[in-house]
Amino acid sequence: MTAEPVSTSGDPQDATPRWPVPPRQGYTVDDLFNLPDLPPHTELIDGSLVFASPQRDFHSLAMYLLESGLRRTAPDHLRVRREMAVVLSPGTVPEPDICVVKAEAEGDRRQTRYEAADAVLAVEVVSPDSEERDRDTKPHKYARAGIPHFWRVEMSGDGERPVVYVYELDPTTMVYAVTGIHHDHLKVSVPFEVDIDLTEIDHL
Repeated sequence: MTAEPVSTSGDPQDATPRWPVPPRQGYTVDDLFNLPDLPPHTELIDGSLVFASPQRDFHSLAMYLLESGLRRTAPDHLRVRREMAVVLSPGTVPEPDICVVKAEAEGDRRQTRYEAADAVLAVEVVSPDSEERDRDTKPHKYARAGIPHFWRVEMSGDGERPVVYVYELDPTTMVYAVTGIHHDHLKVSVPFEVDIDLTEIDHL
């Protein structure tokens, strides 16, 4: 099941990559964590493997800014994690850019994943190659899995600063409702008090 060179002409020098062939019913959580040689930050969406593209500078800086801001005020019963897998269903395991999880879900330093029930907030920084997933597919799935809060981060304007769209789960419909759009300053009271100057990205 691993990707390895395979020669099409009998000449070992003439090798093309052979990628894993998905099972008919799609990949599962176990496949994601057991297939050898998968690229870093591979996600599982509806039974399909999704490979990450190289990050833009904006993506890296926005993640750092939000992660740092969340860590400053996160209460003791919560933990802030970056690029960790969250199991939503047997065939869907995204890797939010940032997530806030319950401290009780912490295992040892070899832990590779969290369950949806462990997550309080999922944050996605939108990239050109992931716009549809970050704006539609992932938030829909995070909501159906019961994650109470979701933030979507976009690059906006000539200043190329982050804009944060804040969503909260309606537990009756299991759909997110937008509760705010934050341009220069992100200040919210849930899931805990957060106060981040988004213009600080200019100085990173």
